[in-house]
Amino acid sequence: MATSDNWSLVVLDLRLPGPDGLEICRAIRKSRPYQPILMLTSRSAELDRVLGLETGADDYLTKPFSVLELVARVRAIFRRVENVQALSEAPSDPIRVGRLAIDPTRREVHLGDRAVDLTAREFDLQQHFALNPGRVFSRAELLDKVWGYGHEGYEHTVNSHINRLRAKIEQDPSKPELIVTVWGVGYKLAQAPTIGDLS
Repeated sequence: MATSDNWSLVVLDLRLPGPDGLEICRAIRKSRPYQPILMLTSRSAELDRVLGLETGADDYLTKPFSVLELVARVRAIFRRVENVQALSEAPSDPIRVGRLAIDPTRREVHLGDRAVDLTAREFDLQQHFALNPGRVFSRAELLDKVWGYGHEGYEHTVNSHINRLRAKIEQDPSKPELIVTVWGVGYKLAQAPTIGDLS
């Protein structure tokens, strides 16, 4: 059922008979990369939360929970959906940042002549930086703009996504030149992009 239709939101428990919630989450992400997913579970350990988010959940809520918090998190996820839609409606001209070429229409990224294989979230993160060159974003702001939630305790997932993105697009990930750290604040796109024909 989870992969059979375009749902407004999938609320997914981890402990299920048969395939567990993580397996179902992976299956959803494979067939529907932008399906909003909220994991709702009694597993409250940080490792479980990180695993759920890294598997592809948009947010993670532990039992017991209040209905007010559930509603607030659902609204935050829907804000992210609106942000993604806004990005899709943004100017679709290709963007070049140094040797990096971003095609918003095809959702493709090339580094020189080499195609860069990005996950949907990594692409959203890269495009967000490219559309806001030079602006410094805190981890909380990136969570809100790209992930759709800004709760403390999840900011390390931004770090891991930035590290993976750098490993794919930087010549030397230990000395990044595109997405740079502004110590004590967050991250920014260091080079000014050009927009237009990538040929």
